Amino acid sequence: MKPSLQLKIGQNLAMTPQLQQAIRLLQLSSLELKNEIQDALDSNMMLEVDEEDQDKTSNNEPEMAVTKESSDLQLSDNIENIEIPEDIPVDTDWDDIYQSNYSVGSATSSFESDYLENHSVQTRSLTDHLLWQLNLIPLSDTDRTLAETIVNFIDRDGYLTSTLEEMLPIIDNLEDVGIEELEATLRLIQSLEPTGIGARNLSECLGLQINQLPEETPWLEQAHRIITSYLDMLASHEYSNLMKKIGVSREQLSEIITLIQSLNPRPGNQIQDTPIQYIVPDVFVKKDNGRWLVELNSDVTPKLKINSAYANMIKRADNSRDNSSLKEHLQEAKWLIKSLRSRSETLLKVSACIIERQQSFLELGEEAMKPMVLHDIAEELDLHESTISRVTTNKYMHTPRGIFELKYFFSSHVGNAGSGVTSSTAIRAIIKKLVAEESPQKPLSDNKISALLASQGINVARRTIAKYREALSIPPSNERKKLA
Repeated sequence: MKPSLQLKIGQNLAMTPQLQQAIRLLQLSSLELKNEIQDALDSNMMLEVDEEDQDKTSNNEPEMAVTKESSDLQLSDNIENIEIPEDIPVDTDWDDIYQSNYSVGSATSSFESDYLENHSVQTRSLTDHLLWQLNLIPLSDTDRTLAETIVNFIDRDGYLTSTLEEMLPIIDNLEDVGIEELEATLRLIQSLEPTGIGARNLSECLGLQINQLPEETPWLEQAHRIITSYLDMLASHEYSNLMKKIGVSREQLSEIITLIQSLNPRPGNQIQDTPIQYIVPDVFVKKDNGRWLVELNSDVTPKLKINSAYANMIKRADNSRDNSSLKEHLQEAKWLIKSLRSRSETLLKVSACIIERQQSFLELGEEAMKPMVLHDIAEELDLHESTISRVTTNKYMHTPRGIFELKYFFSSHVGNAGSGVTSSTAIRAIIKKLVAEESPQKPLSDNKISALLASQGINVARRTIAKYREALSIPPSNERKKLA
């Protein structure tokens, strides 16, 4: 075939750089957004925080009443009368036009709120904590090498992950070192804090802790016997056999079990080696005069405005490099402000729509949660489901019942005996309530819970009950059985 030129007419869908930026900002969490805004402030001379608008909105925050008639968003508008020119091809990327110097999560915000005081607190790992204690003990070079080797094999829970025999080849460069020396060094480490550290199994861990209790502690000897010899029997709730083995009554065994349960099976967790993760609500929900109101957290998104001093320096007919740079920064600043405003409006609309549908949850609790999926909100607000998904991901709502991720309010439905449906969240709440009210001596089985739900008109299979129970971290009935 000979090469030839052909002219074709077609249509394709492409996102403008403005839309790309708006979508990216929409899916950021509150902390990521604060970093994004701070980076923009650092890199764009045309942007600045609107201090006066911040003071105004602190007393009169934007809010939306949860009614079907409400459609106006009382949001501050810092970009009125700003027309963004459509002079960029739709098939280009943002970075093809402007070289942006800011990215998500790179800088620390200079306008951090007071509730994030400890975000940079230094933490110490369990290994560092143990080595610090070893430095306070006078040891020979050989003993210190053995101790550091053992410490490096202790996991975050505080357990020794390798046998002493497996450690010997690692320290074969030390002469005259055998299992006895390693055993003695391990006992030294097990005397460190937290108590129970360096154990090779659960029985040894609990035994180390109970040996540190005062001798006058009631039932100390019997608890030690159970830990060393009958721990498996205790785990399988064989209380009758335990009472025969130990020679105690039901009431006495209950006191012994209470003593054992006061011990920590994971002593290493006492050393916090991960930074504290804060949850900053994006939306506040409150009730005022019988109406539920939804308002944005003004601390999450500080109000931005154009720096008038730099904007006035732009000359229309000047095509110099400096003037072109000022124009580029101005246009980038306008797009960011508009994208932030669009993000706030969308988040407020979606939150208000969610609360309008879930008012019964706010009034009565989880058992009154109604089934709802992303399509329901998208259809009502005339938005795409992907937009609703982005808005509700990593966004949190502060309600009188606690702080919840927006995703929490969405759940599948289960048909009941009537014509209505029940949400899976409500079913999990009912299961949790039934387990909390069950008899400790005769806990409810999954079949029994299914039957109780059926008596309320909710048809749920036993396997579904087991799935919901596991999601709630509720053990099976045989493991929930107690003496009293």
